[in-house]
Amino acid sequence: MQVMYWARGCRGTRAVGPALLALVAVVGACGYAGSETSALGAGSEQAGRLRLGYIANVTHAPAVIGEETGLFTEQLGPSVDLEYVHFNSGTEAIEALFSGAIDAGFMGPSPAVNGFAQSEGDALRIVAGTTSGGASLVVRSDIEAPGDLRGATLASPSLGNTQDVALRAWLADRGFETDATGGGQVSIRPQANADTLAAFQAGTIDGAWVPEPWATRLVLEGDGHVLVDERDLWPGGEFVTTHLVVATRYLERRPAVVRGLITGLLRAIEFANGDPAAARAVTNQGIERITTKALPASTMTGAWEALRFTVDPIATSLEKSKDHAVRAGLLDPVDLSGIYDLDILNEVLRERDRVEVRAR
Repeated sequence: MQVMYWARGCRGTRAVGPALLALVAVVGACGYAGSETSALGAGSEQAGRLRLGYIANVTHAPAVIGEETGLFTEQLGPSVDLEYVHFNSGTEAIEALFSGAIDAGFMGPSPAVNGFAQSEGDALRIVAGTTSGGASLVVRSDIEAPGDLRGATLASPSLGNTQDVALRAWLADRGFETDATGGGQVSIRPQANADTLAAFQAGTIDGAWVPEPWATRLVLEGDGHVLVDERDLWPGGEFVTTHLVVATRYLERRPAVVRGLITGLLRAIEFANGDPAAARAVTNQGIERITTKALPASTMTGAWEALRFTVDPIATSLEKSKDHAVRAGLLDPVDLSGIYDLDILNEVLRERDRVEVRAR
C-alpha cells in the first residue's frame, strides 16, 4: 500500500517531537542555523512541483531526515510545492516513476537498473548516492559455515531485488544451485521483510539476506547471527544500497529544482554523519510518523553502525551488482552507460570545496 503525505516544512504547522526539539542548536525553525538560501530563489522559472518518493527505512535515513527536519523544503524554497510519497519497496517506487506518479525517488541498485533497462536507458538518471552498506545474511545459531546451508530455506525481500541478487550471487560463488521458483540446493523464498522476521522466529526459514534494520532485528528478536556481512564482499566495504534517482525528463526541465534537492540531501547526510545520535532519533521519529511504529533504540543503534551515508553513488558496485543479476538469470545483459548524471552533484561539491565523484 502506498501512503502519500503533503510536505509542509516551514510553510505550515507540523508536530515537533522531542527528537526534533533536541536539534534546536543545529536546525532552526526552518533548517540549519546559518543556513544557505534556497537553491532556486523567489520567482525562479524553474519553480513548480516535485513529487519525491522514498521508503521509511533506516537505509533511507537521509531522505527521512530531509523531510522530518524540513531541509528539503527549505532548500527548494517557497516556489516549489514538494510532495512526499512513501513506498514499501523499490519496485513500487520505480513503477511510480514510470507512471509519472513521482518525479524523483530514493531506491536501491536493482530497481534503478531494472528501470533503466526496461526503458532502454530513457526513463531515469542516478544523480547522487545516499547510503552504503547495511545488508547481511542472518541465519539460525546452528548454521556456522556456508556448507551448512545445503537444503536450507533462506528469505530475501523480493525476487530480483538488491539483496535477492546478492544472495543468489554469493550462493553461486560457493557452488550452490538456486532458481527463481524456490528450487535448487538452497531454496530462496522472496517475501516481505516483516514476514521474514515472523518466519525466522517461528523456525520455518533458516535465515535471510536482508537490509537494515531487518538484519539487526533478526539478530536481536530472532536469536540469529550474521553469517555474511555484505560489506566484507566489497572493496573497502563500500557498495551502494540507496541512491537518488530522477526522471530524465524532469531533470532536463527542472535542473534548478534537482539542484535544490541534491543540496538538501547533502546537508541531510552531513547531519546524519555529524551527529549520529540526534540523526537516529530524528530518523526513528520519521519512521514512527509514517509507519505508526518506532524501532527500539537498540535496533536503531545496531542498524546505524552497519551503514555509511554518502553522496558518492559507488558506481563500480552498481556495475557488479548488475552483472550478478545477469548471471542469476534475473536480468538480460544491459549497458549502463548514461545511467549517471552527476554534473549537478559535482557542481554543488565544488562550491563546498568537496571532492567530486565519478560515474565509473
